[in-house]
Amino acid sequence: MKKAEPQPADAKSATDRAARLAQALRATPHRRKAQARAIDDGADGGEESAGKPGQ
Repeated sequence: MKKAEPQPADAKSATDRAARLAQALRATPHRRKAQARAIDDGADGGEESAGKPGQ
């Protein structure tokens, strides 16, 4: 069987999809680092105030 050649619209949508995927893959580590920093900041603040009653 012969494979159908992609239409120009299909090629554009595939290129757009690949660009969106690449952007998401680049953004993931930044988002995870921000989440980890937020968790660390929250944990540090919670431990300091947890041992001091009345404040």
